[in-house]
Amino acid sequence: MGIVPYIYDMVQTISLPIPKVTQSREAESLRVSEIFFSLQGETSRSGLPTVFVRLTGCPLRCAYCDTDYAFYGGKRHSISDILAEVASYRACYVTVTGGEPLAQKECLLLLTLLCDAGYSVSLETSGALDISGVDDRVSRILDIKTPGSGEAAKNHWSNLQSLTSHDEVKFVLCDEADYQWALEVMHEHQLNLICPVLFSPVFDKLDPAMLAAWVLRDRIMVRVQIQLHKLLWGEGAGR
Repeated sequence: MGIVPYIYDMVQTISLPIPKVTQSREAESLRVSEIFFSLQGETSRSGLPTVFVRLTGCPLRCAYCDTDYAFYGGKRHSISDILAEVASYRACYVTVTGGEPLAQKECLLLLTLLCDAGYSVSLETSGALDISGVDDRVSRILDIKTPGSGEAAKNHWSNLQSLTSHDEVKFVLCDEADYQWALEVMHEHQLNLICPVLFSPVFDKLDPAMLAAWVLRDRIMVRVQIQLHKLLWGEGAGR
């Protein structure tokens, strides 16, 4: 029996409690683009059944963005309602993503309450905003924007000082120039000695086999990842 089916079998019998939210906190809300249940397509949790809470809004406009539908719109949901919907999926893993989830200050409260409820929680963040206030129990997946993204100038470099072994750093690469740039950043800050480092090719732009060849050629200790959800279902919301 593989690890993913084993975990999935376990979660069918787990009923995580919805944390009690005080009246003042219950009134707080977040603008949400979607909440859905799928397989985690990236990071070291790839393949695990996960509830995704995608918050609306992002201060960046990356050239390759695949979730631009989350820039605007969405609907206001109370934190209590978000917790209830997450609980309805009876999962162990929750990922809060965007857009840029930290663009909404109430995101920090949501992350803490998800941890309080017993979930294994990860946060996918662009790296443009301060992560130091995020609950220590959350695994922070920190994106470092490369020149090919068009948004490298917005990297919040002081975030690197907050990283722990519980976190992960991700570089989304457009071409070999991005790859070489990412290598320099990784070595300069010794990122692979702090936490896992992920190299991800831009979907339908950089051949994953080419990226794999560069990593093997240079013998670097990074995880090459492809977006599993796109291989299974293609691009689109709710995946």
